[in-house]
Amino acid sequence: MPIRQTHFERGRYFMSNIEKLLVDLQGADWTWKAFDRIAVKPPLLGPQSESVTQAELAQALNMLLFADLIERVPAGRAYVEDVIHSGGKVHFDHGALRTVRWPTGALPRGEEAITRVLRALGYRHNGTYPLERLKMTGRSWAHAEFPEEIAQFFVSELHPERFSASFQLAVSRVIGASRDPLTPQHAGLLEQLARDQSLSHAEALILLPAMQACFARHHGVFPLCDYELLLAESAEMAWIATEGNAFNHATDRVEDVEAVAVAQRRLGRPIKDVVEVSKSGRVRQTAFRAALVDREFTDEQGRVVRRSVPGSFYEFISRGHVDEAGGEKTLDLQFDAGNATAIFGMTTASPVLA
Repeated sequence: MPIRQTHFERGRYFMSNIEKLLVDLQGADWTWKAFDRIAVKPPLLGPQSESVTQAELAQALNMLLFADLIERVPAGRAYVEDVIHSGGKVHFDHGALRTVRWPTGALPRGEEAITRVLRALGYRHNGTYPLERLKMTGRSWAHAEFPEEIAQFFVSELHPERFSASFQLAVSRVIGASRDPLTPQHAGLLEQLARDQSLSHAEALILLPAMQACFARHHGVFPLCDYELLLAESAEMAWIATEGNAFNHATDRVEDVEAVAVAQRRLGRPIKDVVEVSKSGRVRQTAFRAALVDREFTDEQGRVVRRSVPGSFYEFISRGHVDEAGGEKTLDLQFDAGNATAIFGMTTASPVLA
């Protein structure tokens, strides 16, 4: 097994737990490419041990999810390649995804489909953000041990009960028979991880791909007319119908988001027209517009048809610092409901013939 000489201690090179997990799961080339892309703090890269901690598993999962996102977002992939070529790395700030607070078959309803994983990984609820215009609620989750170093999650729930009766019926038809990617074995490992705060390497290797599978779509092909019905009332629910619980976007923490936006606009990339600024003035965000993706539906005769619909996107954020008691400054890890509502608009579009 090839070991890239990235860490040196006590006269020898070593592979960290995170690298070992990802090499065993994805191969060496994929792993080194992931580490070339994403900055990982030294405390997470100690020598291999018999057990894998919550934080190490959380970082490994985030690297898998980030890689999946940029493969689906060409503008994001091009930006990341530019960063690497300039000798830099991405500071992965947070990933965002959407859920539905509604009966979903075997899949736990709403955010619980995701937070059962986050809790086991050592994440804690960090804030609640009413997204009233979208009829949604957003919640942020930060890692308890490494809140600034390990990417947060922004998990939103859509509330179908706030929409029309016909909308609610369409939601049930689309997601009402969703599958749960976690087996009883996986659920047991999540409980063990939450209790013991670590797993053996073999156990972690079983659980990691199952956790990754939670961030996907868990229902099958459905009628185009139901998609159009959902889209008429909620672009966000229409997006969930085609993309499920996949990352809606991944976010790069940058020093100067305005400068990044100007540079990307000069390159002709589909960057948002304005930068969103939080009420505090400390959190500033912008994003590329969503990539278009082809998805399958059925028509009135039950035949499969394809449409081009909004997929995921790549976001940028700058965070200021908060003055704490005693003069200490900490990074502002909060979000802003107004910013989030505006950023959600990156996936608003009508389907077109593919």
